[in-house]
Formats: sequence, C-alpha cells, structure tokens
Amino acid sequence: MTKPPFASLDFAPAAVDVERREGGVQVLRSPQPLQPYARCLGEHLERWAGEAPERIFLAERAGEGWRRIAYGEALAQARAIGAALLSRGLSAERPAMVLSDNGIDHALLMLGALHVGVPVAPVSPAYSLMSKDYAKVKAIAALLRPGLVYAADGARFAGVLQAVDFGGAEIVLGANTPAGLKATAFADLRQAPGAEVDRAFAAVGPDSIAKFLFTSGSTGEPKGVINTQRMLCSNQQAIRQVWPFLAATPPVIVDWLPWNHTFGANHNFNMVLANGGTLYIDDGKPVPGLIEKTVANLREVSPTIYFNVPRGFDALIPFLERDAALRKNFFARLQMIFYAAAALPQNLWEKLEALSAQERGKRTVMVSAWGATETAPMVTTVHFEIDRAGVIGLPAPGTELKLVPNENKLELRVRGPNVTPGYWKRPDLTQAAFDAEGFYCIGDAGRFADPQEPARGIEFDGRIAEDFKLMSGVWVHVGALRVKALAALAPVAQDIVVTGHDREEIGFLVFANPAGCRGLCPDLPAEATAEQALADPRVVAHVRQAMARLKQEGGGSSTYAACALLMAEPPSIDANEITDKGYINQRAVLARRAALVERLYAKPIDDRRNSSGDAAVIRI
Repeated sequence: MTKPPFASLDFAPAAVDVERREGGVQVLRSPQPLQPYARCLGEHLERWAGEAPERIFLAERAGEGWRRIAYGEALAQARAIGAALLSRGLSAERPAMVLSDNGIDHALLMLGALHVGVPVAPVSPAYSLMSKDYAKVKAIAALLRPGLVYAADGARFAGVLQAVDFGGAEIVLGANTPAGLKATAFADLRQAPGAEVDRAFAAVGPDSIAKFLFTSGSTGEPKGVINTQRMLCSNQQAIRQVWPFLAATPPVIVDWLPWNHTFGANHNFNMVLANGGTLYIDDGKPVPGLIEKTVANLREVSPTIYFNVPRGFDALIPFLERDAALRKNFFARLQMIFYAAAALPQNLWEKLEALSAQERGKRTVMVSAWGATETAPMVTTVHFEIDRAGVIGLPAPGTELKLVPNENKLELRVRGPNVTPGYWKRPDLTQAAFDAEGFYCIGDAGRFADPQEPARGIEFDGRIAEDFKLMSGVWVHVGALRVKALAALAPVAQDIVVTGHDREEIGFLVFANPAGCRGLCPDLPAEATAEQALADPRVVAHVRQAMARLKQEGGGSSTYAACALLMAEPPSIDANEITDKGYINQRAVLARRAALVERLYAKPIDDRRNSSGDAAVIRI
C-alpha cells in the first residue's frame, strides 16, 4: 500500500563528511560550518524584546484561561529579578536553586539569573514531591550551597523545605508560606535595575556558567553537569542552521517536558527563545489524571511543532484517535512531530502517520535527535525525511561524532562547543568522562542506517553498558529488543526491562499498564484491583501469545524472551528506577528487583503471585 506523501518542510541538505582512521574508528562532521552564535541567551531575549515586544513569549493556565507574558515584559521582569539576585551576592558559588515545576515565574527567575551571570539549578520536582527521604535534594543542596531556593507553592513543597538543610539560603515562595518558615515572596524578588545589571549582562560570556543540571546515572548519586552559555547558544545556532524553517515561522509549542531536563529546557525552551516563538506551558503529563490536561490544552492551541517522549505519545494517541475536534486542532498548523529521550516503538510511529494522513491527507514530518545533558543536548538531529523510527540523524554543525569499535558495536563519542567542561566539584568524574582527544564518552552506541550511504543517518543502537551476553555467548541488544517487545506486548506493557545476563535465555520484567490490562478485560468489575487485572487469564494469554510471535519471527535466542513477569509495583524514583520523563533505568531496576529476576528463572516455575501483587511467571 502506497503511503501519502510528506508535508513539505524546509530542511538543510542531508550530508556528512566521514574521516576513516585505523582500527575502524570513524569521525563524522557536518560539511556545514557552524555560524557565529550569540554571546549569551540574554541576547536572544533582548533581540525579541526589541523586535517584537508585544509578541507572546510564555503562557500558562490560570483558571479557565491563560496567563500570558510578552517579550518586552519578560525582559523588564528579567532585569528587575537580575538586579535582586545581584544585590544578594548570588554567583556560581551561591547559585539559585529551583524546586518547582515549569511555570512563568520559574522562567522569569531563570531568565533573570541568566541575564546577570548567576547560574540556576532546576531540580526535579519529583525529588521533593515523590521522594520519601529527600536524599537527592539533600545531596544537591550540599554540593551547590545555594544562595536562594525557589518553590512556586510553599504548601506543596513544605515537606522538603522543612526537612532539608539549605545552608541558610533565602527561601523564595510564589504562594502559601508554611507556618514557621521564613520566606520571601516571589513578587518581592524585584528591584529597580540600574547600571549594575547592564555591567553584569555585558560581563556574561560564552564560558560563563548558565546552569547546573543534574543527572543521576545508575548509581543514584546526583552529578551537577556544568552548562555554559557557549553550550546553549552554539546548540541553538546549530538547530537554526539545519531547520531553516524556524526563521520563517517562529515556533508555537505546547510542552510539558520538565526544565530540570535538557530536552525540555535547553532544546525546547531555548529554541522558542532563540527564534522568537511562543511556549504554552502544558500543566499535563502522560499519566492518567494529567494527560487530560494536555488534551484540553491541545484543544485550544494548535502547535507548529510537537515535542514529546514515547510515553507521552502513547498516552496522547488514543485521544487523537477518538476525538475529531482534538485531531483537527492538533494537526491544523503542525509542521513537525519530534520524539526523543527514548526509542519510539514503530507501532506508535505508524499510528501517528495514520492520524496525520486521516486528518490532512499527508504525513506530518516526524523526526528525532540524540544527545545528553552533557551536550546541551543536541549532537545529531534529523533534518531530512525518514519513514521509520530509530534514525537519530546526522551530526549538527560544529559537532564531531566519533564512532569507536567496542565489542560488537560502535561506541559514540562527542566533541564540540556544545559539550560540557565537566561536573561541578567532581574533577574525578570529569577526567573519566573524556578520552585522550577530548571526546565526551556518552556511553551510547550507533550504526549507519545504510553503511553505503552515510548521509541517510545514524541509528541509535542502545547503551553500551546495557547489552549483555547469554551463556551461549550470543549478544543481546537490549535497546532494540525492548522497543520491539513494547510494540508486541501493547497494551499490557508500559515499559520492559530485559534480563538474561550470563543465563541461558532472555526474560522480561514488565511494568504493566493497568488501563491497558483492563481494556483486555471489559467485564472486570470496577472495584477490581490492578493486581487482579494483571492476573486475569486474558491478560496472561495476550502476553504469552505476543512472546510466541516474537519467537516465531526468527532471529535466534537473542531476539525473544522465554519468560516474563508482570509487575504491579510501579518504578521507584527514590531508587532511581525512573526519571520524571518516564525513562527507565535498566540497571537500577535489575539491582533493586533481583529477587524477581530469580523468580523468572526458578525451576520448577514459580507460578505464585507474591506479596507485592506481581503476577505469576509466564513462559513459552
């Protein structure tokens, strides 16, 4: 069946220069040189406040409507807040720490800090709101020694504010100051800007620290990634060069992705700022009870680009399929759909294509990119038409991508102006992160989509550390198998962790999707628990049949699982099993749930449900 054509979009030509070295090492570069970029992000704010002062920059929900702020007002507010930060003596040694979700006041504090050279450190709200011991917030506060700590709602963050020693930092709250807590109102965090703001702004340079972003990795110990102005501004210039359509149509986006992560902040927020666009801050998330807020926002605002992670698309697609008005508004002026942070299962890709074709008779261009917190974030990006998930694009202008043979894969390493100078106060981690040539060792693997035509792009090939060998010596490529299995086990599987290191066969630990399980059992009583849904024979049969189909597709023991277990307990953020973007940490899950792994491989089969409500082991 012939697919409808793509809607046209102005991209830079797909091209790459390949330097081949001894030992199979290859270095990829864009033939397009990186053009001069802004000295600091504040230059973008100054530009658009001058050229389009009345254009809406940021909007957030306020009751039944929207609170909006234009570029001119945003600059005035940023300067006033910057003056207040300077008067308090904030600096890299006493930065501003943010605990809250995305919001206009959060953005204004961030912009004010960036304008006068005060680093800002947005911390995952989940560390404060979902954690039970606040261990990560305590560790981050001890590392940073902040001069100011901001939360939008004092009542909501009362627990962490009262439990964590912030070293005497000034507490700034948007509303609802808890009894007994000394705090400054955010509305008072402004003073008349004078020459000191102009001097501070002029002193901000490419190597000034803009942010500290935190990544935990597999150990759970927060690492403060230094983000400089050079990293952020060079990355935005590279984006503008490969996506020239941004200059013709300032982007309008509806976005929930958190600003404590590089995707939502450095890629999306900064892209809106750099190109004079408008950001509608989405107060929804891809979970039951909150995805409905995203849907309501998308009914009102038609984005020109839509960004999300795979879990977000999985949650949104059912609404697009059954709501014609939502679908019409979503695609009304949509130029591009963008996914990142994890691999997109092909079944979700095909559903999005079908929805686009149904609504507009054409396929909306779908793209991805690849990078990390340490790379600001974009290293490779898609700026050409692709017809399947998995391609992560070509190196951006100014960035070098080194492919190094590692076992049976090509390890990816990065060098360029977008790469971090290191980890805050951790010279040991910094030294270990770079090779002898100064390439950052990101830990991911890649391969050419077409080895004969490198310009067709690189495909993501999983994490080097996640892959393992079975006892037979056969390699298991975890990333590719996980994506394939998620598509096969839909709608039961929310996520999958692959097991089998040094064992005879692969197993799946499955984080179940309660709604998906219930969908297979429409007559299940409303009062039935999630655990009962997991154990329903129809759910078990669905999983067993999906596993059998994977085996029947062929490819050998490394391409299917012989056993699976549906888990009732969701992933724990305290145990570092999941990020607030929904990305599963495979190593952390395997370590914390080692007993479940043993259940998978027990002989005779352990067909009992355990005390946590996990279903029996399913075998084929």
